[in-house]
Amino acid sequence: MPQYAVLIFEAVPPENLPPEVMQGHMDLPGKIAEKGGRTIAGLALDQPGTATVIRGGLVTDGPFIETKEALGGVFVIEARDLDHALTLAAMTPIVEGCVEVRPLIGFEVVG
Repeated sequence: MPQYAVLIFEAVPPENLPPEVMQGHMDLPGKIAEKGGRTIAGLALDQPGTATVIRGGLVTDGPFIETKEALGGVFVIEARDLDHALTLAAMTPIVEGCVEVRPLIGFEVVG
């Protein structure tokens, strides 16, 4: 099945997320499986202030851009098609933000 990245953007800091939202994230892989999809991986990102940016060879502290919503995590799912991926991603609990769905392009890393 095709794979999709689901990018989670949230305006509420992780420490302020309600317990039911945090539990919703924990329950999401099971809900996706119930709907015929599969969660391949899930990763939460640390606070934007912990980011280090490299641009044009210069290394700076802090996030790349200032936004109201921060990229808080990403998970990779398998779905039948984009419509199915959108249905699955729509189950992601968000307090104040959104999710972005992108098809993944497969490639092999040769080492």
